[in-house]
Amino acid sequence: MRDYTVHTSAQLPMLLQAFRKEAGLTQSEAALRLGVTQQTLSALERHADTVSADRLLRLLSILGVDLVLRKSGEPNSSDGVAPSAW
Repeated sequence: MRDYTVHTSAQLPMLLQAFRKEAGLTQSEAALRLGVTQQTLSALERHADTVSADRLLRLLSILGVDLVLRKSGEPNSSDGVAPSAW
């Protein structure tokens, strides 16, 4: 799967919608799994910058998408090793 670097919240609506469609889910189906109405999911997709981190992470999980954080400029790593300071 391709990685997407997100620098602003304005990028999230398009990505969330694309990931939902890639997962083969309608807004109604994704909303049902998230435990919200279709209207709430629609608003979430349009205004992702106002969504709680918990709700965003639950939606990403439903869509089969991982949130990966790494320092800018570091190469992508798939080894899953946490920074040595942890």
